[in-house]
Amino acid sequence: VCHADSDFGDLENQAELEEKTRLINQVLELQHTLEDLSARVDAVKEENLKLKSENQVLGQYIENLMSASSVFQTTDTKSKRK
Repeated sequence: VCHADSDFGDLENQAELEEKTRLINQVLELQHTLEDLSARVDAVKEENLKLKSENQVLGQYIENLMSASSVFQTTDTKSKRK
């Protein structure tokens, strides 16, 4: 009877060990996923800043073109009269 109890104990220990191993692997996988997501967020933030900067440059360029163009100047004066 004692031998059967020790076998059952070994099986319990083995099952517990397998569960711990599975959980550790799951945690490691989630950590890697988080690292990947963080890196992607950083890349997107960087790209966003670059695009914002380019957008500002283009906006200034368009404003300069509009102020230099007589077509837009006449439109501006018409809208101011309203």
